[in-house]
Amino acid sequence: MPLEEIKRLQVDGKFFRSSGDGSERVFLKMVTYGPFPDPRPDSVADDAMEMMRIASAGFNAVRLYDAPSPRLLDAARDAGLWVFAGLKWQSCCDFISNPSVYSAARLNLAEGLGVWGDHPALAGVFVANEIPVDMVRWMGLQNVRAAIEELIAIGKKQCPQLLFAYASFPTTEFLEPDNADFTAMNVFLEERNKFSAYLPRLHNVSGDRPVIVSEFGLDTQRSSESEQSDVFEWCLQECLLTGMAGVTAYAWSDWWFQNRVMDEWSFGVTDRSGKAKPALDALSTVLPETRSPEHGLDVADGPMFSVVVCTHNGARRMDACLRAACAMSYANYEVIVVDDGSDDDLAAVVGKYHGVRLLCTEHVGLSAARNLGAKEAKGEIIAYTDDDCEPDAAWLTWLAYSFSTYNWDACGGPNLPPIPDDKEDVHEAVVACAPGAPSHVLLGDIEAEHLPGCNLAVKKKVLERIGGFSVQYRVAGDDVDFCWRLRDEGYKLGFCGAAFVWHRRRTSIWRYFKQQYGYGKAEAMLMRDYPKRFVRGGGARWKGRVYAGGAMAADSGAVIYHGLMATAGYQQLCTNMQPTRPLPVGFDHLGAKFWLGVAALVQPRVRSFARWRYSLRWRGRVRKASRKRECMLIDRMERINDYEVQWWYGGGKLHRLQILDAIRGCGWQALENDTNWDLVNESMRILVACEFHIEGVLVRTRVEMGERSKGQLPADLVKALEALGLVRM
Repeated sequence: MPLEEIKRLQVDGKFFRSSGDGSERVFLKMVTYGPFPDPRPDSVADDAMEMMRIASAGFNAVRLYDAPSPRLLDAARDAGLWVFAGLKWQSCCDFISNPSVYSAARLNLAEGLGVWGDHPALAGVFVANEIPVDMVRWMGLQNVRAAIEELIAIGKKQCPQLLFAYASFPTTEFLEPDNADFTAMNVFLEERNKFSAYLPRLHNVSGDRPVIVSEFGLDTQRSSESEQSDVFEWCLQECLLTGMAGVTAYAWSDWWFQNRVMDEWSFGVTDRSGKAKPALDALSTVLPETRSPEHGLDVADGPMFSVVVCTHNGARRMDACLRAACAMSYANYEVIVVDDGSDDDLAAVVGKYHGVRLLCTEHVGLSAARNLGAKEAKGEIIAYTDDDCEPDAAWLTWLAYSFSTYNWDACGGPNLPPIPDDKEDVHEAVVACAPGAPSHVLLGDIEAEHLPGCNLAVKKKVLERIGGFSVQYRVAGDDVDFCWRLRDEGYKLGFCGAAFVWHRRRTSIWRYFKQQYGYGKAEAMLMRDYPKRFVRGGGARWKGRVYAGGAMAADSGAVIYHGLMATAGYQQLCTNMQPTRPLPVGFDHLGAKFWLGVAALVQPRVRSFARWRYSLRWRGRVRKASRKRECMLIDRMERINDYEVQWWYGGGKLHRLQILDAIRGCGWQALENDTNWDLVNESMRILVACEFHIEGVLVRTRVEMGERSKGQLPADLVKALEALGLVRM
């Protein structure tokens, strides 16, 4: 990319787009660069030569772990590369009880952005990287996430044109900050089937955001260079096939400096002499041709789709909907508009778009209109969306790939609210984040229990077999009834995180409450037909998890650790996470927060009142759902005291698992589902965290004493820790 053509990187739904006229969607092809020893080895050329070499290999971005130098940024600009800077600070220690560490991070960020934040090659900043899970647990989940969000807020205020994120890894996937622009996950899974199975889950972790693999690689000291080449090739393929917005090769060079030269691994695609490994040669043949996120999808012989849009007096919304629907990249489809008894100028709007079929009927309701559209459709798959939606250009492409790959009977994806164009449209921004929006419900990472009708595609033959949509649902509730009947008949309902539509919400608080009242009325009808699927006085009892669009972030009461001693690397999503959309940048002010609070307070009452009013005749049939209390792993001990004991280890590397295994050898038992403690014996609990310093490892133990402990550490515990080489401080 020539110097004059480099553009800013922007978020575009689940993907990225380059800014400026003639903007295009971008798949982020990134490689980590440095950190190198100082002075730099002779085998590593200067930044100008290395940036050109990186660009010639087909990469379009580099990721740093420290602040960029002006010379490197200029070199990246000249090579046409985006740069993602890193914020180097000691995040592997207790920065909550040691505020000076965190203060230094805030200062470094502000000072750094003041120097290089406006450079045209700079695309974004990672404010932290892989805060260890034991330190998160030690400092408190809410405290750590608040610290990350504060750093992002500082960066956005100072440089709103940049993208900000936290580079997480699977053990802390619950730590996703609310205000990040995209989700970044470092994933080191060396088996293709496990890697590909994990990626769809990242769509659910990220919510509305793009998600990238921010580190992936293979150590050529423990594996061969040919294995590294193979791994990088299928990693790129799987990231493209699962709708990732980008992928990052770790690393450019085998040279790696972290307090010292790290010579015990070799993750680079170039060796320490600067010679390219087979992995770089292999990537150089495919990266230059990889331009868009859907590059790897083969849907040339895909099925014909019939896009059906049903509307009642929706002429003012239909123009934007049809403009997007007629501009999709998929080749084999038709567009049908069903006019459900409108009395506006809908026909004139539809007439502007060549090839769009208009079907007219009296006002029969949404479900009947959808059935009419399906009856007249020529396609083998009916793709439903609403008149207030704008399908993404690759919507049908991703749906076609998902249908062919998993043989779904019906499939859909997320619906994302666009950020209002006018900063004065506060109510529209609030409604987009308010509870009760159309949401998908997932049983796993790719299998759904329910999909909203604004993004729902179903095979025509399956639709006919189950009798179409139930016509009694005239305004809402039709998609819930349809999905339940579909699954009850044994058909499979899938979810594709990359197949999204833009869904404009209500533009006023009053219209929002009116919509929620209609949803409550529809739920009353569903309660009549499905009494066992509802809780008395409440909403539906879902088997799966409701995804409301925001990134997955555990709340203070969530159980976030699984497996032996709560250390499983690729755990299931925790039990108490409820994703919600944060207010977008520019709308996060007192007025918007007030109205969002009003919406959150009033919405459940409006919805429950509607359910109550329209279900009086059926209430007797709704049984109260039983609630099973989870059994406690241990009886609650009478608390006497908890205090911290610090130990020092100067013999090199020491993992907390080694410490916990040694303690277990003394008869302590693991607490697999406890968010506060690792191990327990008859009279006390213990939590262990490791801070990594240049000189060694500081091991911190927090102990809760029971009444039978007598306030003393057991001798066998002390002996076990001393046997590991730990010295009590």
